[in-house]
Amino acid sequence: MPRAGTGPDFIEALARGLEVITAFRPNRPVMTLAEVAAATSLARPTARRILLTLEELGYVRAVDRGYSLTPRVLELGVAYVRSMGLWDVARPHLERLVARTGESCSIAQLDGSDIVYVARVAVPRIVSLAVQIGTRFPALATSLGKVQLAALPPAELEAVLAQPTRSGLVARWRPGPAERDAELRDVRARGWALTDEQLTLGIRSVAAPLRDGSGRVIAGINVNCHAAETSVERLLEQHLPLLLQAAGDISADFARVQDVPQVDAGAPAAS
Repeated sequence: MPRAGTGPDFIEALARGLEVITAFRPNRPVMTLAEVAAATSLARPTARRILLTLEELGYVRAVDRGYSLTPRVLELGVAYVRSMGLWDVARPHLERLVARTGESCSIAQLDGSDIVYVARVAVPRIVSLAVQIGTRFPALATSLGKVQLAALPPAELEAVLAQPTRSGLVARWRPGPAERDAELRDVRARGWALTDEQLTLGIRSVAAPLRDGSGRVIAGINVNCHAAETSVERLLEQHLPLLLQAAGDISADFARVQDVPQVDAGAPAAS
């Protein structure tokens, strides 16, 4: 069947290939041809051709019980992060923040009604949720999501939150419109967001927005801790000032990078 929402410039084969890649999940790292076809609603011959193509390109490998992704798939996500230039700018600040707080720190960006982690420096902790680059969580229940949602105009906010989460996780905190709007007003007014076990038990975090040179919020940065080890008071009194400093430094550095003229080494010199 043709993919939904196609247009004259839509490349259906590419869309099908991406659907096959994203069909692999943490709970099903190995899939048979039949499982891939069922998960993507593709005919088995079509799914087979796509898998064989992805195998030849190095994104999929054949294993005993079917197929699995290869580490080369990570290049697709890394290309996005590198194209933004955000990680190169943020890395020293993120590492310094972790060293000063002793807690894991992350950067995430909004994607629909979810956040997606694009950078992270972790410390050893036993936590209820595993986080890595590419992990998704429902944005509204996270501090990283709140600081980005609070920056959206009302109509855009409604459109974003109307989209279903693709995280596979049901958050503990699912507020109605009035409670949600009140929370985001508070976040907007103070410039940072707190979550205290709203996503899941045991997770507590505080986040601040990251901005580009025009002042637009492009991501969020947080300090994340275990609720049994770090109180809200300690998180706000000790870690929040360090977080706000790091967020300001990253935003300033990113703005400076954006202001540097981009030179095309292959372009002919002006006469």
